[in-house]
Amino acid sequence: MPTRTLIASVLFLTTGFTCAAGVNVDVLQSKLDHPWSLAFLPENKGMLITLRDGQLRRWQPGEGPGDPISGVPKVWAHGQGGLFDVVLAPDFAKSRRVWLSYAEAGDDDKAGTAVGYGILSPDFQRLEDFKVVFRQQPKLSTGNHFGGRMAFDGKGHLFIALGENNQRPTAQDLNKLQGKVVRLNEDGSVPKDNPFVGKPGVRAEIWSYGHRNPQGLAINPANGELWLNEHGPRGGDEINIPQAGKNYGWPIATWGINYSGLAVPEAKGEIVAGTEQPSYYWKVSPAVSGMAFYNADKFPQWKGKLFIGALKEENLIELTLRGDKVTGQQRLLEDRQQRIRDVRVGPDGYLYVLTDESDGQLLKLSPKS
Repeated sequence: MPTRTLIASVLFLTTGFTCAAGVNVDVLQSKLDHPWSLAFLPENKGMLITLRDGQLRRWQPGEGPGDPISGVPKVWAHGQGGLFDVVLAPDFAKSRRVWLSYAEAGDDDKAGTAVGYGILSPDFQRLEDFKVVFRQQPKLSTGNHFGGRMAFDGKGHLFIALGENNQRPTAQDLNKLQGKVVRLNEDGSVPKDNPFVGKPGVRAEIWSYGHRNPQGLAINPANGELWLNEHGPRGGDEINIPQAGKNYGWPIATWGINYSGLAVPEAKGEIVAGTEQPSYYWKVSPAVSGMAFYNADKFPQWKGKLFIGALKEENLIELTLRGDKVTGQQRLLEDRQQRIRDVRVGPDGYLYVLTDESDGQLLKLSPKS
């Protein structure tokens, strides 16, 4: 794991600063080198933050980030690859399992997404006995489209969203794990009721397919459904609600075009028989990232909203929902001009945001009164 340390231990508090876009912003930490994800530790023990170069750090109010936690697996930190998501096991209070997703090296300078867990030591200094339970196969990425978001459904399952490694046709190939959402049991085994279990030539881990580059994954607390967002190419970022065995179209169905301005070669149109339409899409891509449903009581005006980070647009997207439909949206944090990588709801009811910069920040948000 890289030993390079690019995090300052000083805290930057700007309590009371009001953003012009309708939120109060506290800058809790600066000097984070491309942070990717965060997870809240129970009992006010701070949070875990991943950095793309392979570091896992514990951050505490008033103290800042500690030294890198040891025991993190070696990551392939090239291009978009690195250390991705961090999620605590549902039984963390008992098991102390910390789940990580990351880019793992393969042969021929290629890589794929891997997922595993380790036991966080009582002093928060080590991940012990790290066990890899899932590997994206085959490994095809030269630095693009890893996905990597994870979500537990509260019913004994773990969902993992996987990019297609910038190898478009693989998203439709059920013998490969590119461009898929996979569903595992909490021990890493394959659930017997997965949609393709027992079908020859098909990976049993697959839950849904036809995804391009998922960047946000969350369980809707209103009904327990899994929601996913993903990058389109040039245009066509999507929100999907992945259902068992369904095909979400990429690359044969897309609302975007190639970066060259030409059509995606495999595309047959925006609406293609046998594929699912997105629940919502952006014709002009904001470059969506982490997302979180607001289900806390702290700020009733946010109750039921969906928040999504935007990398290219450099803002936080606030979506109003009616059931599974987006009925309105507005942009927050536009004046800060920072790439938003992750957004989470804290146990205190505030929103916490990570910015994807070499001088990345941890922000704490509340609505204007």
